[in-house]
Amino acid sequence: PQQCQPHSPPVKVAASILNSDLAELHSECNRMISAGSDFLHLDVMDGHFVPNLTFGHPVVQCLRPKLPVGAAHGQCGANQYTFHLEPFCQIGSTGGGSDSSSPVVGNVDTEACSECIRHIRENRMRVGLGISPDTPVHLVFPFVESVDQILVMTVHPGFGGQSFMSDMMPKVKSLRDRYATLDIEVDGGVTPDNVAQCASAGANVLVSGTALIKSPDPAAVVARLKSVYKS
Repeated sequence: PQQCQPHSPPVKVAASILNSDLAELHSECNRMISAGSDFLHLDVMDGHFVPNLTFGHPVVQCLRPKLPVGAAHGQCGANQYTFHLEPFCQIGSTGGGSDSSSPVVGNVDTEACSECIRHIRENRMRVGLGISPDTPVHLVFPFVESVDQILVMTVHPGFGGQSFMSDMMPKVKSLRDRYATLDIEVDGGVTPDNVAQCASAGANVLVSGTALIKSPDPAAVVARLKSVYKS
């Protein structure tokens, strides 16, 4: 495989369990951990930020005692809580022409976003901050020093079956150029076929769902995802 220079932060693979067999959720989670996934990625959707519904905090709480003990975590059992920046932004539209429905994201409520970060920390969790494809990356810059990880979505959140958006890689590179040791996560359509793009741009946390869950050999997929980071 194509090899890329390693980044300062270590590469980590997160198995997204959204497309797993939900009737066997704890078994699926343990299968992903046994395959070498560094942690599990649970997409909590409550029908507000996106129209879909998935699992919520009670599911996380039930899973925790059935999984290997990790770092300190909040009351529901999560080690890290990643939230999206967009609910703290004023969102409008371009207002004309064929692109009139394109969202314009800006005017972040800095105080409210910072309060959310503080609240997560008070509950003994790491903090992640995510941005959707339509959100300019510079809007997260003021919060980087306050969080543990920035998530760059490589699909539009809330809908499965989308293709990896390679045009999000400049956002990743912009972050890596400014923050050498920051954990930068990519989520959406990440597979062994496009992971070299993620590595080259500077992402070091890889969320992979279908490529891992549906593989007959998920350990081999984890190995292939990480292999591009070896010198």
